[in-house]
Amino acid sequence: MKLSVLDQSPISEGESAQDALQKSVELAKYTEKLGYHRYWVAEHHNTNGLANTSPEILISMIAQATTSIRVGSGGVLLPQYSPLKVAENFRMLEALFHGRMDLGVGRSPGGGPKTRLALTDRIEKPLSSFSRQVKELKQFLQDSIPKGDRFYGVKARPETHYQPELWVLGLTERGAKHAAVNGTGFTFGHFINPDHGKMPIETYRERFKSTDMEKPRVNVCIFVICGETEEDAEKLAKSQDLWLLRVDKGLDTRVPSVEVAESYPYTKEEIEKIKKNRRRCIIGNPDHVKTRLMELSEYYGTDEFLVITNLFDYEEKKKSYSRIAHLFTN
Repeated sequence: MKLSVLDQSPISEGESAQDALQKSVELAKYTEKLGYHRYWVAEHHNTNGLANTSPEILISMIAQATTSIRVGSGGVLLPQYSPLKVAENFRMLEALFHGRMDLGVGRSPGGGPKTRLALTDRIEKPLSSFSRQVKELKQFLQDSIPKGDRFYGVKARPETHYQPELWVLGLTERGAKHAAVNGTGFTFGHFINPDHGKMPIETYRERFKSTDMEKPRVNVCIFVICGETEEDAEKLAKSQDLWLLRVDKGLDTRVPSVEVAESYPYTKEEIEKIKKNRRRCIIGNPDHVKTRLMELSEYYGTDEFLVITNLFDYEEKKKSYSRIAHLFTN
């Protein structure tokens, strides 16, 4: 089993964005020592609880602070950007940190309509161009823009011996098709919506075509909280439960403490929503977490999970990642 990390750089209540970003760098160093395979950082805009607006900058800080773990984006919000510029950014990273770069891209608009329009400098860019953008991004990374193309002769610099691994993040068969036809890896976002997850992955494998990748690559991202005991895990999860409720409602996206979560007056509808959200997570003691990861590994047909753990207490977050790592080291 390969274990990797997806880090949203969450800001706990009472802390700053600077605190959250520094903890992202520290957590990358910590999980590298634990043997995690990749460390990916997310991109979010116009939110007060998720600190990372620029994956490329945070990736450079993390890569500088580590030595062996693969580092990448989960993911760059490609519809807002130029494929050439994204290719150049990651070629720069590859030139600086040889052989360790992953470039995950997503189709997300990056926020509400106003936020997206600000990101695109007032240009109305259709999300339907995503597959074409992925294709061009790969061509720029591989110096394979064909003759006759309007961009023939334009090359992404600097030149590098290795190219970043390219991944498409998705939730549906549409996302899976984007990855398959462009010959990239596919990351399924179980942590966002686990419904029908098997079907997109099967579609990706069936339609996969590539001249440079030997076989399809799949990993799955999921919320995991691994406590010392079942009771410990359930208590820790209370802050994440309330955080997810607030995120879903478009409210404060900072992570609340367990104490705040325990005193919150939940409605019947909110309790039902928490139960539904738990399907996006694995929460329990080490034996339960290992059993569920093995079950999902068989279900999805993958040997790699990107673990996301958004807890108020940073030390408890570290302990959870440590317990998970030790499940598969013996």
